[in-house]
Amino acid sequence: MKIKEIAKILNADILTDFSSEDTDIQCGFASDLMSDVLAYANSDSLLVTGLNNAQVIRTAEMMDMTTVLFVRGKRPCKEILELAEENSVTVLATNYTMFKTCGLLVLNGMKGIESDD
Repeated sequence: MKIKEIAKILNADILTDFSSEDTDIQCGFASDLMSDVLAYANSDSLLVTGLNNAQVIRTAEMMDMTTVLFVRGKRPCKEILELAEENSVTVLATNYTMFKTCGLLVLNGMKGIESDD
């Protein structure tokens, strides 16, 4: 799924964009716990979160994730956006809840992380 397609589906703002026309996000991972992101997410995942601090961008960078989507109307401050720019992380923001965001993404073809359980 392309960044512009994600933004359209979620009525999201693209706050930083380091994607190319080749960028295709296949799966998503939603969490407000960055420890869960570190433990369970894949590098090719879209990170969906309501946590609004620099740890989100640092976690995405550590996991080689290219895109972060803030939900529930959270808008990262200037310092967080600057950190995203330094690390070439695309940042989006939507007013939708995490539940609705994930539902809309799944309905439009995005997959989640497969569990070993």
